[in-house]
Amino acid sequence: MSFLGMGRPQPTSEQKIAAVETEMEMVAEMLNRLTKACRSKCIPTDYREGELNKGEGVCLDRCTAKYFDVHMKIMENMQKENQKQAGGGGAAPGGAGFGFGS
Repeated sequence: MSFLGMGRPQPTSEQKIAAVETEMEMVAEMLNRLTKACRSKCIPTDYREGELNKGEGVCLDRCTAKYFDVHMKIMENMQKENQKQAGGGGAAPGGAGFGFGS
């Protein structure tokens, strides 16, 4: 509930559930894109061994770290733009970001 009836109204349970479901879908999609991109970059299509070799493992670690770093920077920029469009204060409606690093 907002302080003394001021501020924006609190979302209903249905709205909260819908927001969480949307965020989960977005995280799953991001994970699928990350997996596809890093696998195609780091793992050869002609498997020679049953386990990852050191070079493949390092490549996957770096690829994943870069992917998350870029993703977080994009989400921060999107939140800043949403705040500017909403008139400045507070978080963007609908909650941009996937909860990483916040």
